[in-house]
Amino acid sequence: MCDYSLHAFTNRLAREGEELVVHRFFGGSIGLASREEVAPIAVRPAKTRGFCSWGAIKSWFAADLAAERQPCAVCIPPGATLILRDIPPGMQREFGITAEEEVTFVQTTATENTYRDALRFSNQRQILLQTVRPGQRVAVLSLEPKADGGLSSPRRRAEVQIDRIGQQIDVNPIQDVNLEFAFGPGNVNIL
Repeated sequence: MCDYSLHAFTNRLAREGEELVVHRFFGGSIGLASREEVAPIAVRPAKTRGFCSWGAIKSWFAADLAAERQPCAVCIPPGATLILRDIPPGMQREFGITAEEEVTFVQTTATENTYRDALRFSNQRQILLQTVRPGQRVAVLSLEPKADGGLSSPRRRAEVQIDRIGQQIDVNPIQDVNLEFAFGPGNVNIL
């Protein structure tokens, strides 16, 4: 829901219909925040004449003080449907998408201390949230997984009745059973 790096910040669950923005939190981690909370916090970079100036030093310490005014991190449950807007042209070409895409929020791993929040496009390509450009807008369409289950693995649910070896009679979808098949030389095992 929220990458491990955002647990130090105040966080809350997203609301359906909410407009969010991709935000770089203090410390460098990228997450989602409310547009209303991010806009007043924006700190302008100091104008410098060279590598180091008094203005750059002051802005460094100002950013440290701004950490206390960080927006609330907004957490999204896996399977939620979002609209990602303002997709840069380079990302559009790389992923074969348009400037605005419907995406599914997924978690790539359960491993601790790892960036795991990702966005899956309709073409099944996905991108870590940490690589999305800060400032991009995100609309929350639904917090519930889609009816197809939103499973990250390509498992299919079906009931197969076999009359004789090698002859399939009927295939019916079922709700509560998940069959996995292991294929070996000359046999099929249902796990």
